[in-house]
Amino acid sequence: MKPVEKFRMLPRNTKRATGLAVIAVIAIAVGLLWTHQAGNGTGPLRLHGNVDIREVQLGFREPGRIEQMAFEEGDAVNAGVRMAMLDAQPYREALAAADANVQVARADLAKLRQVRPQEIARAREAVNQTQAVVTDAERNYRRQRDLLATGSSSQRIVDAARAARDQAIAGLKATQAALTQVTEGSREDVAAAEARLAAAQAARAQAATAVGDTELVAPSAGVVISRVREPGSMVNSQSTVYILSLAAPVYVRAYVDEPGLGRIAPGMRVRVRTDSSDKIYHGQIGFISPRAEFTPKTVETTDLRTDLVYRLRVVVENADAGLRQGMPVTVEVDPEASPATPARGA
Repeated sequence: MKPVEKFRMLPRNTKRATGLAVIAVIAIAVGLLWTHQAGNGTGPLRLHGNVDIREVQLGFREPGRIEQMAFEEGDAVNAGVRMAMLDAQPYREALAAADANVQVARADLAKLRQVRPQEIARAREAVNQTQAVVTDAERNYRRQRDLLATGSSSQRIVDAARAARDQAIAGLKATQAALTQVTEGSREDVAAAEARLAAAQAARAQAATAVGDTELVAPSAGVVISRVREPGSMVNSQSTVYILSLAAPVYVRAYVDEPGLGRIAPGMRVRVRTDSSDKIYHGQIGFISPRAEFTPKTVETTDLRTDLVYRLRVVVENADAGLRQGMPVTVEVDPEASPATPARGA
């Protein structure tokens, strides 16, 4: 009897059991084949993560009263645009006072540089005059001393000539000391005046910086997601005024388990998909954490939550408004792609 005829002669329950067994064997074979392919890196690698867009908390570096708030929540801003402004009048007055101090310090320095050379010249002239007096007194003393030896002069005249000579020498020492004091004092006074001028100029630069800090400008293009203050509010330095979501760069924070870790590398091209649209975003892997961690609860995968994974960052190249902060996405890694040069900021 042929096998087909034997199968037809079996009871109905036996036929059903045999068919289910065949289906189970086929399913197991398919599963083993898929596992073998995935383990060898031949199947697609899909990772799950969330969009990660950097945010900036903007604030003034100087305290004061807010005079103007130019943007509302949801407004798009360009880099360098003035977003808010403080009442700058107190800082402009401080800058004017700093300018005046610089002018005073500069005038004092110029006065010292002009007057001191004249005083030094007078001190040198006094030294020359006293030197001539000493020379004359020394000559007279020697002449009277010689005359005393021949009896043409008296001891009283010789003593008077010696006293005059000694007095002239003392006067010369005094004028020389005065010249030294004027010369050295001039250098010290000029150096002190130069230091005062430098300090005044530094204070003026600080005042000018404070005036510039009364304007709050956008560091880069983005979208205002929070307007924290209103005109008329008093703010301290570094108080948050706006929260800005940057337009670029846009990242995806994803996670890969250890079996898939060997299939990715920095610079590898990827595709990013969202659940809200059919658009495909392109990017590349920029950073892979060297440290293992537990899968965060916000990542929906089919693996157990307690499995250790490695965090990676994907740089999205053609990001648009369709990618929003925290949005869940799926990252598809092309197993055939070779690592490229990592993107800047990756």
